[in-house]
Parts: sequence; structure tokens; C-alpha cells
Amino acid sequence: MTTGPAPAAQESLSTRAGQAFTAYRLGERDRLRDLVELLTPVLWHTARAQGADATTSEDAIQTAWLQLVDHAEGIAEPAAVLGWLVTVVKREVWRLSRGARREIGVEEVPERPAPAADPATLSILSERQRVLWSHFAQLPPRCQELLRVIAFADRPDYAAIAVSLGMPVGSIGPTRGRCLGKLRDLLGSDPRWVV
Repeated sequence: MTTGPAPAAQESLSTRAGQAFTAYRLGERDRLRDLVELLTPVLWHTARAQGADATTSEDAIQTAWLQLVDHAEGIAEPAAVLGWLVTVVKREVWRLSRGARREIGVEEVPERPAPAADPATLSILSERQRVLWSHFAQLPPRCQELLRVIAFADRPDYAAIAVSLGMPVGSIGPTRGRCLGKLRDLLGSDPRWVV
């Protein structure tokens, strides 16, 4: 039996992010690019799960990366960089959304508006994808957020997900199972969904 570091494919997302972040802080500036490529899909889905449109999502993610560069030395635990970035993206989406509501004079907006797909995206999606996403949108916001984050991680790091979503680690697996069960039930009752 060999010992040593696990292959990259078996390491958790937060472990790989922590390694890239540590190298960046130690002066390997090109490792920031690795970190961006690794975590941007998760950050994108985090922003969209908060109800942000594409422009707001891009702005929130860009702000998170800029804040990371500005505050890199203040992050005590490199493995926490994923949770830190997810938290910054959420807060930035909320901040940008509040500002947008004030600008248009809206007093009350639902906490998590459903992200609207633009016409170009809708025309590209197959009927099967449209059915899937229409049922996905019927899931509770908590399920949508959890499934989006888990779906885009090679090996989900439940500890980092727990911190970023404010859930106990032990509830992530069961909650994921219930959410997938709800989605499966919705799809199973739709005659357009052919397995």
C-alpha cells in the first residue's frame, strides 16, 4: 500500500483550492489563474442560486476575486478560501440586488427571484433540458442552492458546503437525497420527461 498525497482527481474541491491559494500567497502569482478556473463555476452557480441575472452574477464574482486579492493575507486557513469566496459572492449579490431595487423604486421584491433565462439560452436548450429546468425551478430555494453547488464540484467538500450554505455537515447528504427525490418525482409525473 502506498502512502502520500492523493491524486488531484480524488482531492476535494476545497483542498485543491486551498493548495492553489497557498501557492498564490507564497508568490506563485499564476496560481490565482488556477484558482479562478477551479472555483468560478461554483461561484457562478452560487450567484445564480441567489436569483442574480447574468450581469449581476458577473459583477459579484469579479468583486469576490478582487476582494480575495486585497484580503489574501487575512484569510487564516487557506482551505477556507472556497467558503470565503462563496460568502463574498452571496453578500455582493444581495448588495447589488438591494441597490437595483432602490434604483427602480421597488419596495418589496421576493427574497429569491427565479433567474430568468434569456431568449438565446432558451432557444439552445433541448426540450428535455427545458423540462428538467422547469421542474428544478419548482424545488424550494434551499434545494436549488444545494444541488447547484454540489453538481459543479468534482468531489463535493461537505465541510465547505456546510459553511457556505449555513447547514450542518450531517444534513447535507440527507437533504441532497430529499431534493433529488423531489426532482425525480416531479420529472416522473411529467409525460414530456422520457428516460
